[in-house]
Amino acid sequence: MNNNTHWYGNFGPLALFLLFFVAVSPPVEAQRNVVFILSDDHRYDFMGFMDEAPDFLSTPALDRMASEGMHVRNAFVTTSLCSPSRASILTGRYAHNHGIVDNTSPIPEGTQFFAEDLRRAGYSTAFIGKWHMGEENDEPQPGFDHWVSFEGQGVYQDPHLNINGEHVQQDGYITDLLTNHALDWMRQQKDKEAPFFVYLSHKAVHAEFKPASRHEGGYGDVDIPYPESMAKTESNYDGKPDWVKQQRNSWHGVDFAYHGAMDFDQFYRRYVETLMAVDESVDQVMNFLKTNDLEEDTLVIYMGDNGFLLGEHGLIDKRNAYEESIRVPMLAWAPGDISPGSVLQSQVRNIDIAPTILELAGAGTSIPMDGRSVLSLLRGNDEAEDREFLYEYYWEHAFPHTPTTFAIRNDRFKYIYYHGVWDTAELYDLKSDPKEQHNLIDVPAYSDVVRSMSARLFDRLEEDDAMRVPMRRGHWQAGERLLD
Repeated sequence: MNNNTHWYGNFGPLALFLLFFVAVSPPVEAQRNVVFILSDDHRYDFMGFMDEAPDFLSTPALDRMASEGMHVRNAFVTTSLCSPSRASILTGRYAHNHGIVDNTSPIPEGTQFFAEDLRRAGYSTAFIGKWHMGEENDEPQPGFDHWVSFEGQGVYQDPHLNINGEHVQQDGYITDLLTNHALDWMRQQKDKEAPFFVYLSHKAVHAEFKPASRHEGGYGDVDIPYPESMAKTESNYDGKPDWVKQQRNSWHGVDFAYHGAMDFDQFYRRYVETLMAVDESVDQVMNFLKTNDLEEDTLVIYMGDNGFLLGEHGLIDKRNAYEESIRVPMLAWAPGDISPGSVLQSQVRNIDIAPTILELAGAGTSIPMDGRSVLSLLRGNDEAEDREFLYEYYWEHAFPHTPTTFAIRNDRFKYIYYHGVWDTAELYDLKSDPKEQHNLIDVPAYSDVVRSMSARLFDRLEEDDAMRVPMRRGHWQAGERLLD
């Protein structure tokens, strides 16, 4: 053998090193498909598996998703209103930064959605359902290869859909139709090499509630568990702001709901009956993924865009900073990646969705996001950290009985400040008073907490110049038209 000839023959040392590097380096993780299912106004505690849920409530698909995946117990929105929350999900930004501060705000020029980053990373993308940014806008938006939507809040029965720019009248119940569109599109993707992302955005369970005909009367004879704080007693309103007391007898109050057009018991029953089709939608998506051998290649996230009060503090709807308004249901399901039956206690916000999905996809972004990825948390690395966050809601012409609201919430306390009205602020110890019935704002023992949280709240608002949100002309009032 020639002394200059080594055992690696004609490859040469550099080539040999490269072969060795490839052999021992871990394979690049394949991009997972992502299905993001968003419901509307679904309370955080209205899932059958939860101890806090009404005894009669049945949500077998959501229960199954939790048992086979993860329940994110402390999920929140940073604005509890349809358009701002949806914009925060799609941009990873607070409302004062993305600029879509209410349900009639136009989409600011230059707005970027994270689906555009997914497309650049090789994903096929689809948006199916309620868009509701720009109020009447249902036109296809940047970042989505496939588009199915409708104007504004849409309707529950026989909707008019915009399918890739073509307006089509469709017969059927909206939750079923949107689910079928999502399944049809995923069926077309399953044999393609590119990973897919589908954003299934339900109208349900937004008021006015209308269950599918097969579910009407399904909860017609149940006993409704009225919340303790719904009672019109002095103790329930001691320390509460005046606007809360006054709203009880308004459009969003239990004593004059929808200006007297809605009986509370009927309102409650139709809410849970409308939720039944959403649960069936989740079941269909999970079954499709299992049947088509896609379950171990796919992350499914279920989330609500807002919470919803059902009598707490004498109120219905959302918008305010109380727990039932800002907390939302969230489940994550990814067999082989997320441990079955796991529960995440750390706070997760709607602004964290975009960076989480982008990290999973290995995609970068130029969007200056306020949220951060929680992918590590979903995979079981619960970091036991306190994620204090900002909550904001901006006064609307249509619903003037709820003032502009700023709050800051952490694992222990919530401080709430109202802008533009002469009213009391609020402080709650969420550990000892999770139902927020005892306002501590004037208790001397908590004065340091109040000062500290107030300072952090305004530091955050000033840092982002949040108070530059413009005053805009209103064009409709509650009661002029129904939301359905």
